[in-house]
Amino acid sequence: MLNSKKLAKLREKYSDNTKLIHDPELARVAQVAFSEDPRAAPPYSGVSTLLGAAYRPDAVGQPDFGGLEIALLGIPMDLGVTNRAGARLGPRAVRAIERVGVYEHALRMSPATMCRFADIGDVPLESRFDLEKCLRSIEQFIQRLVAAQVVPLSVGGDHSVTLPILRALGRDQPVGLVHVDAHCDTGAALEGSKFHHGGPFRQAVLDGVLDPERTIQIGIRGESEMLWEFSYESGMTVLHAETVAELGIDAVVQRAREVVGTGPVYVSFDVDGLDPAYAPGTGTPEVGGLSTLDAVRLLRGLIGLDVVGGDVVEVAPQYDATSNTAHAGAQMLFQILCLAARALELRRERA
Repeated sequence: MLNSKKLAKLREKYSDNTKLIHDPELARVAQVAFSEDPRAAPPYSGVSTLLGAAYRPDAVGQPDFGGLEIALLGIPMDLGVTNRAGARLGPRAVRAIERVGVYEHALRMSPATMCRFADIGDVPLESRFDLEKCLRSIEQFIQRLVAAQVVPLSVGGDHSVTLPILRALGRDQPVGLVHVDAHCDTGAALEGSKFHHGGPFRQAVLDGVLDPERTIQIGIRGESEMLWEFSYESGMTVLHAETVAELGIDAVVQRAREVVGTGPVYVSFDVDGLDPAYAPGTGTPEVGGLSTLDAVRLLRGLIGLDVVGGDVVEVAPQYDATSNTAHAGAQMLFQILCLAARALELRRERA
C-alpha cells in the first residue's frame, strides 16, 4: 500500500526529471544509450548499422582498423545455397533492426562500456558470380582483422562464409565451435563442389582449423540426417532438437561448456536453428526448432568462454514479411557481442 511517507520519499527522489537514472551502473549504460542533446537524431533516422553501432568504413583502410577491438561486418554472399537463395540480403535486413542492445539485463552488461566496436561495412568480394573467389576474399579480409587482433563478428550470407573465417582464425591453432543450426553442415561435395553451405565444418576440420572434439552442434533436425556421418566420425558432439528439449537449456549449456573447454572458441548461429515460427525468413527451414528465448538463454550461458569470433547466417528476409527473422538474428548477434566483449575483458585481466 502506498502510504504518505513512501510517496514523499518517491517524490523527493524522482521529482527531479533532469536525472534519468539513479543506479550508478545503469546510469553509466544510459550515458551510452541516450544523449542529453535535444538535437540528437531519433533511432529510426540516419544510416542503419549493425546493432546501431558507430559506422566506421574508414577503419578498413587502417592497419589497426582504427583501434577497434571488435568489428561488426556484413558478408552479403549466398552463392553456396542448396535451396532458397536470398541470404545475400541478410546484412542489410539485420542493419535495419532497431531496439536491440545496448544493455543485456540478465548478464547485467553493456558491451559499449566494455570495449571499442563498430560496424565497418561489408567484406569487399572479388566476384558476385564465383563462390571460390568470394571465399578467398573473405579469408583474406578476416586475416587482416586477426593480424590486427580485432575480433570479427559477421552477418551472412549463407553458411559457406564461415569456412574462410575459420581458416583465418584457426590457421595457427584449431578453434573450438558452438554451432546452433538445424543442420550439421558437415556434408560431402555436391555436384563436384566441396564449397557450399551444407559442408563448411567438414572442410574446416579437414583443413586443420577446427577441432572436432571441441565442437558441439545444437538443434539438429530435419530430413538430412544421413548427410552428417562426418560429425559423428570426427568426434563432434551433436545434440538434436529433441535432445535439447529433453535435457533443458541449462543442461545443454553445461554440456557445451564441457565440450569446448577453456580454449579459443567460435560461435556460429544459423537462424534456421530457430523454429520457423520464430524465423521463417531462411533458405532451409525445419520445424521443431529452438524458440528465441531458448536461443538467448543458451548464448547467455556461454559467458566467460574465450570467444574469438562469431557469426549469424542464413537470414533471407524476402521470406518473412514480418521482419521477425532479421530481428531474431540481430538479437543473437548482440548476445554473441556480449560474449566477445567479456572474453576481451578476461584476456586483459590475464595479460
